[in-house]
Amino acid sequence: MDIYLVEALLNGLLLGGVLALLALGLNLIFGVIDVVWIAYAELVMCGMYVVYWLLALAALIAILSVAVLGLLVHQLIIAPILGSPAINQLLATGGLLFFLQSFATLLFGTDFRNIGLRLPILEFADMNVSFARLIAFGVAVLGAGALYGFLSKSFLGTAIRAIGQDREIVGLMGVDQRRIYLVTSAIGGALAGLAACLLVLQYDVHPFIGLSFGPITFMICVLGGLGNMLGGFVAAFIMSEIISVGGFYFSQEIGEVLAFVVFIALIFVRPQGIFGRS
Repeated sequence: MDIYLVEALLNGLLLGGVLALLALGLNLIFGVIDVVWIAYAELVMCGMYVVYWLLALAALIAILSVAVLGLLVHQLIIAPILGSPAINQLLATGGLLFFLQSFATLLFGTDFRNIGLRLPILEFADMNVSFARLIAFGVAVLGAGALYGFLSKSFLGTAIRAIGQDREIVGLMGVDQRRIYLVTSAIGGALAGLAACLLVLQYDVHPFIGLSFGPITFMICVLGGLGNMLGGFVAAFIMSEIISVGGFYFSQEIGEVLAFVVFIALIFVRPQGIFGRS
């Protein structure tokens, strides 16, 4: 096999780790609260700006600040419209997307900024591998593992999984749904903050960086089955490999187009997603 194709496959795998982390956060929110946050990637943008301006202890501050932002989004925007038609929820979170982009533009301008940290490129068996992507992949996998442990081993995690399966029955059993929604929003925000810390190592920060990850994250969640954590995790690696290999044979833009073509074809075959219920 062409060594450069192997390099493209490896880079796709590393990219998939961060995309999977984003998909886990968005799927968690949808599965529990039953609301799609169109502006989820813009929370990542906010976290990247936090890392840029507060480099010392930036990772912890970014994760906590975006977790708080997730709580505020739920309290101020999502809670008042729970139970309303889905189009109202999409319009509300879509409005948040444009607000965050415009607010970031007002505060920081449209300049591309980076933290100035240049990590080395590793050479292995004639392949060039980004050390930043290796770090991002490792931390993303650890974050996904920590989320899995929390959801499967803790009482709160069990309540979150239960309310995602049948919110009416769980409410009748005395579980405080409002509290679970707040915890879920905070965890989803924290995952976005962690992803921001990993992405800022590889990409410049600007108010519209969310557009680079928002559509692909939403597509991954739909392909895996909205609300299905395992489905989103698997779909992230499928899409990242298609983008990476397409970029190897053609270009990055063509790779993204191919990912959308495969997405549309698979949705025609299985509209509920790979792991979604019929």
